[in-house]
Amino acid sequence: MKDLPGSPSRRSFLKGTAAAAAVTSVAVPAVAQTNSQPVPLDQYKPETLNAEEWAFVMAAAARLIPSDGEGPGAIEARVPVFIDKELGGGFGAAADWYMEGPHDAAASPLRGWQTPLTPLEIYQQAIPVFNQWCQQTHGKIFAELDAAQQDQALVSLQKGEVGLVPELRDFFTILLQNTKEGYFADPMYGGNHGMVAWQYIGFPGARASYKEWVDQHNVPYPLGPVSISGERA
Repeated sequence: MKDLPGSPSRRSFLKGTAAAAAVTSVAVPAVAQTNSQPVPLDQYKPETLNAEEWAFVMAAAARLIPSDGEGPGAIEARVPVFIDKELGGGFGAAADWYMEGPHDAAASPLRGWQTPLTPLEIYQQAIPVFNQWCQQTHGKIFAELDAAQQDQALVSLQKGEVGLVPELRDFFTILLQNTKEGYFADPMYGGNHGMVAWQYIGFPGARASYKEWVDQHNVPYPLGPVSISGERA
C-alpha cells in the first residue's frame, strides 16, 4: 500500500522492523530447500478464520506489504497463513495475558490491553464492521475493492475514521503487527515461506554461529538463512 501518513518508506519499514537481527546487505536470492510445497493460498483451508475474515486478511496483508515493491510481498511470504494460525493459538486467545478489568478504552495504549476482547475476538468483530463501512463508502466490501480504494480504506482505518467501537480501536495496530510478524517470523509458524523475507534483508536466521561476520562491516554475508527446523535457503 502507499506509505501511510508519518510512516517510513517500504524499504525502511521492512529493514527497520528487523534491524536488530539483520545485516545490511541483501542476500543473494535462493530457493529454500524443503521437502514439500505447501498448498497454494487459493486452496488453503483456514484453521481459525471464516470465509469473510480470510478474504479480508488476504486482501489487507497484500496491501500492507504489496507484491509490486522491491522485495517479496506478504502473499509470497504466506503471511495470511501465519495470521490464521496465530489467531488460533495462545495469542488469539490472549491465553497468558492479564485480561481482568477494569478496562478504559480511552486510556493510553501504554497502560496495556484496554479491552475485554481477545485478539481473535477483535478480528471477528472488527472485520464485519469495516466491511460494512467499505460497502457504504466505496460500494463494495474491502476484499472486492481495487488496490487504490483498499489503500484509502486502510488509511481511514488507521486514522480511526471507520467508526469502530472503542473496544476495537486497536484493530489496525494489531493487524499491522501481525502482518509484520508473519513476514519476518520463522517459517515454522506459517509465514515467511521459503525464508523470502530473511533473504530480502540478508538475515542469517537460526544459524548456530556467524560471529566471525559481526565485525566485517560492509561485507556481504555470503550464506543464506537457516530456519529453526534446519531448512536452508
